[in-house]
Amino acid sequence: MASKTVTVGSSVGLHARPASIIAEAASEYDEDIFLALVGEEDDEDPTEAASSLMIMALGAEQGDQVVVTSDNAEAVEKIAALIEQDLDA
Repeated sequence: MASKTVTVGSSVGLHARPASIIAEAASEYDEDIFLALVGEEDDEDPTEAASSLMIMALGAEQGDQVVVTSDNAEAVEKIAALIEQDLDA
């Protein structure tokens, strides 16, 4: 399984618009893509990146670190790159 840790670049964090863009990109892949907030105190299951509501539920703010994982390394790179961008610009 491929994984990459990235820093949230969007000025508003992973809220409505960034979450929608990420979910749309994730849904283009057949493989599941998961996101997890680094430093999460409880042992929550990773969030599915194809769901904008689940992405928003992470509560990731600008500067937070998120781990992207999938069996598809290309998908990990694409989603990680989106998370690092300011998608509200």
